[in-house]
Amino acid sequence: MAVEFFDKALKAALPVHCIAAGKLETAGLSPSELAWATANGFAGEAGRTLLLPGADGGVGGALFGIGADGPVLGIGALAKALPDGEWRFSSRHADPNLAALGLLFGSYTFTRYGRKPGRALRFALPEGVDPAFVKRIAGGVFLARDLINTPANDMGPQALENVVRALAKVHKAEISVIAGDELLRANFPMIHAVGRASVEAPRLIDMQWGPADAPKLTLVGKGVCFDTGGLDIKPASGMLLMKKDMGGAANVLGLASMVMAVGLKVRLRVLIPAVENSISANAFRPGDVLTSRKGISVEIGNTDAEGRLVLADALALADEEQPQMLVDMATLTGAARVALGPDLPPFYTDDDALADELGEASAAVEDPLWRMPLWQPYTAKLSSRIADVNNVTADGFAGSITAALFLKCFVEKTTCWAHFDIYGWNPTERPHAPVGGEAQGIRALERVISRRFG
Repeated sequence: MAVEFFDKALKAALPVHCIAAGKLETAGLSPSELAWATANGFAGEAGRTLLLPGADGGVGGALFGIGADGPVLGIGALAKALPDGEWRFSSRHADPNLAALGLLFGSYTFTRYGRKPGRALRFALPEGVDPAFVKRIAGGVFLARDLINTPANDMGPQALENVVRALAKVHKAEISVIAGDELLRANFPMIHAVGRASVEAPRLIDMQWGPADAPKLTLVGKGVCFDTGGLDIKPASGMLLMKKDMGGAANVLGLASMVMAVGLKVRLRVLIPAVENSISANAFRPGDVLTSRKGISVEIGNTDAEGRLVLADALALADEEQPQMLVDMATLTGAARVALGPDLPPFYTDDDALADELGEASAAVEDPLWRMPLWQPYTAKLSSRIADVNNVTADGFAGSITAALFLKCFVEKTTCWAHFDIYGWNPTERPHAPVGGEAQGIRALERVISRRFG
């Protein structure tokens, strides 16, 4: 982290004055500071930083525009705009935890391959902040970002398994892995089919943590470490970001780390079908019929709709023990991006209470989510002439909805289930997020889970 917090504001720490749009005159600035701001045309515009001159000719502080009711995470812009040194906020924020997270998120840099970190800022902890909360939330977000940013040559199924093993060791969780042809003997035929063409064996990673008699919380994450599209191969442009196709797995691992770090009284289970959708002589084909773990036969209309296949087997396993809450996350469809863009992931659930809680949490922690309908009449679009269901529709309409309906076929016993069709990537830089891998939905989920099981 390029931003480091210290407990108490040092006398030498420079002040940052957060100014709302149109509130410059009432912000409590000194006459000289007010004159400087006016001379530079500063009016509290969201995201703008203006350095204040000091008496010795150096920097004496900074003004930061928060606009009119702008997002608190926008404070992340300071991580890039301020010069190195020690800083403090001149006033308390309405949500100090979110302000601290904004600074941390904005300071993130992926440095595995030699890139230098950003500015070395030291900030006094905002008044009222919970340091332990901020640390574990930022840790989960950064874990997800790091995993997605890592290219497939260093983040294949085996490497992803190693990450889960390391996380399990930190939190004293149990882990088991079913790999290669063992998947067939253990009845996970669709995970095997999707991943068998890769030089790295497909696998189902199963991590469990917490008391066996505690309420069951199960997280399922799509772990397609690279997706060529299979025999229905993607164009080069479509493959360029496919290192992020394990973004669902990355996000559930980030969420799991948050849950375990705070010690929630749950029986946490994390299921990750980890595969590469590669091309070889033994790759599964368009027109093949696969029999799933649940016994539902699936005709393959397109090998590039592989994520729902591996999720289906994992969801069927999760559903067998009927957890109190079941969540799956996946970079599943381009249709979701067409509908809502890259920054607003849709989620699907039949549980209205859960949907309401997610909506409230999404707004409270500035983690955008939008509920989409499980529109049952569209299930007919997944019909097959020779199997129980097809993995794609013939007309291409409502692709994110029909993908969710496909997954719903494999969740029968669990009443509290939600599917998140995330993008897992920032295509443009934002104040709290550089271009690259992103955690989406997990901070809102953490809030809901903590309130339900805390």
